[in-house]
Amino acid sequence: MTSPAFDKFQSAMQALPLVAILRGLTPAEAEPVGDALVGAGFRLLEVPLNSPEPLASIALLRRRFPDALVGAGTVLDAAQVRAVHDAGGELVVAPNFDAAVVAEARRLGMVSLPGVMTPTEAFGALAAGATGLKLFPAELASPAVVKALLAVLPRGTALMPVGGISPETMQPWRDAGAAGFGIGSSLYKPGKSAAAVAADAIKFVAAYARPTGA
Repeated sequence: MTSPAFDKFQSAMQALPLVAILRGLTPAEAEPVGDALVGAGFRLLEVPLNSPEPLASIALLRRRFPDALVGAGTVLDAAQVRAVHDAGGELVVAPNFDAAVVAEARRLGMVSLPGVMTPTEAFGALAAGATGLKLFPAELASPAVVKALLAVLPRGTALMPVGGISPETMQPWRDAGAAGFGIGSSLYKPGKSAAAVAADAIKFVAAYARPTGA
């Protein structure tokens, strides 16, 4: 697959493969929080659809940060994929694997990261056209699970743990082969100031900059 969204994804994965999960973000917060994250180096911004006015926030972020890959999380059906696309979103993330969601995202040239936990789900998602895989919830897995999955998945599969990730816990996952992470409440939660988001974003960037195996 090749598309402008996929090219942005590849570039972001090489630079800083951390997805900022902005659950609860309001349109009024979108630009200042986005400034904080992009200023720290983030290029993958996800607004879950169970946030207040998520499509408005996605549209604002997309206009302000054209070089970032902006989209939605908690995308559960093909109609929601189309709504995200219409708002300017280029990224679709889900807590589960639904073949119709992945297929619609692919048809629209969007990046799709469905949630998986088992080899069956992982292979099914890739066969449907997923760009990468979200290992969710990571609290139910371990770095050993990542290593085992990557031993059988196609070489180069982007497997990204999501759930409970902090700057202090990233290293074992990375050593096991995790391609990146989705980061939620430890980075942003409703009511958190943009300055506080910036401070925590810098901590994540510094932690990711440490070499694997260190």
